[in-house]
Amino acid sequence: MGTWERCAAGLRKSWQSSHALLLLPILLIVVITVADLRTPEDVHLGPALVIAPALTPSFAGPRATALVGALAVAAQVLIAVFHGGLTTANHIVQIVTLAVLSVMVVVYSAVRERRHAQLAQIRTVAEAAQHVLMWPLPEQIGPLRIASLYLAAEDEAQIGGDLYAATRCDDEVRVLIGDVRGKGLSAIGEAALLLGAFRESAHRHVTLPDLAAALDQSVQRYAADLEPPEEAGERFATALLIEIPDEDPVTRMTSSGHPPPLLLSPGHAVTVPSLHPSPPLGVPDAVGTERTLDVFSFEPGDTLLLYTDGVVEARDAQGRFYPLVERVAQWTDAAPEALMHHIRRDLLAHGGGHLGDDAALIALHRTPTVHRRDHHHGILGHGSARA
Repeated sequence: MGTWERCAAGLRKSWQSSHALLLLPILLIVVITVADLRTPEDVHLGPALVIAPALTPSFAGPRATALVGALAVAAQVLIAVFHGGLTTANHIVQIVTLAVLSVMVVVYSAVRERRHAQLAQIRTVAEAAQHVLMWPLPEQIGPLRIASLYLAAEDEAQIGGDLYAATRCDDEVRVLIGDVRGKGLSAIGEAALLLGAFRESAHRHVTLPDLAAALDQSVQRYAADLEPPEEAGERFATALLIEIPDEDPVTRMTSSGHPPPLLLSPGHAVTVPSLHPSPPLGVPDAVGTERTLDVFSFEPGDTLLLYTDGVVEARDAQGRFYPLVERVAQWTDAAPEALMHHIRRDLLAHGGGHLGDDAALIALHRTPTVHRRDHHHGILGHGSARA
């Protein structure tokens, strides 16, 4: 089934569901009216008719709400005719009150529907911006299986100040994960600049420290040209650069104020590679700072988890930070996609369904390299086998 067919089926199912639910307030009007007509005149059930139009906006639009409101008013008029006549003060007050309340509910429903339409449009634009700025990571690059997760703090956006990218350079993979100061749409410009600079510079610089210095210069130029005077010196970004050769299990990394990755090994083992971070990118006083290259072993079967500080700084109702190391220890044997699923569910549960800051994660699983002989050409080659 194609995308448009799935969308059409979803809309058809939603339409059928809303129309089925519309029977509920109509049935409620009928029941209240019949019950009122069968009770003595001194018992008034008519005011309960307001429940029907008040209930309708939860599953229907303003037109359906107006229809239910009109039926409720008509039912109140019918009750008045059979219980004392339309001229009695009590019935006149009830009819007018029900009509006014129904109009108010219709107005509320119209405002609510318009708000939902605006929110849907904003989310569509945000989703398009996310795909333009952060290209979806492939499921596999060389010997690496990859999965990623992005959780924006703002409800109206799907992208903020966190960023990640991966590119292949000859016989190795270079990965960037970063966090621009701030969150939401205000940080997208600087995130876009950093991503563009990485994609352009990753193939030009031999070492990660040189690449980090080039990214720092790009952020410095951006701040000098576009930074508002009141924010002078406050625009910076943390970044972690990882370089993973295809054949060599020795992996290199350079941190610019970014949290260290986690190395997940089979058997619930989680280690934190030694990291000597340099100042964040864009800090004026750190221009020309020598950046350290850290090296660690990333063996086949292991998973490297990169993340931004929005993950470990997520708080629960008691103000406790999210214990990432402790939680991922139970999922070290999971595939990257399953690992992202577990973390997403657990992180949102920890934060009560909402995060105070953007959060991004990348899981890199190193698959065993299988050497094979090409029987047609007699040339040794290698391929990646899924773990």
